[in-house]
Amino acid sequence: MTNKKQRVLFVCTHNSARSQMAEGWLRHLAGDRFEAHSAGTEATQVRPLAIRAMAEVGIDISGQRSKTIEEYLGQPFDWVITVCDQAAEACPLFPGGGERLHWSFPDPSKATGSEDQQLAVYRQVRDAVRERTETELIASGSRQDHQR
Repeated sequence: MTNKKQRVLFVCTHNSARSQMAEGWLRHLAGDRFEAHSAGTEATQVRPLAIRAMAEVGIDISGQRSKTIEEYLGQPFDWVITVCDQAAEACPLFPGGGERLHWSFPDPSKATGSEDQQLAVYRQVRDAVRERTETELIASGSRQDHQR
């Protein structure tokens, strides 16, 4: 068994909510075993409602910034995970990417209604991202560690 952290890149279109939440969850839940990064096919800013939804569960992503995948080209990753359908189409192959996964989550930035109604959508996506991170990445990564 190796002590080397597995490197994970979460990719979404704008790197503003879903991929940022996934990065925050992985760092929080298994930062001792995984090195989490996120990027977008284009960069914007981390959405305030994503920051707020994560803060509600004790995870501070306010210091994270939106980045493009160009920042990571040429770097090796054990996992490249697209978290939105547009990124999966725009980024069919990532150089240096190991295992490729696609997790389709609805875009919380498209939520309408009051701020509370929009925040409810961010919470649903936040919780779905946590579940996939725990069951498909952390559990799978643990199995890979034992196989090495």
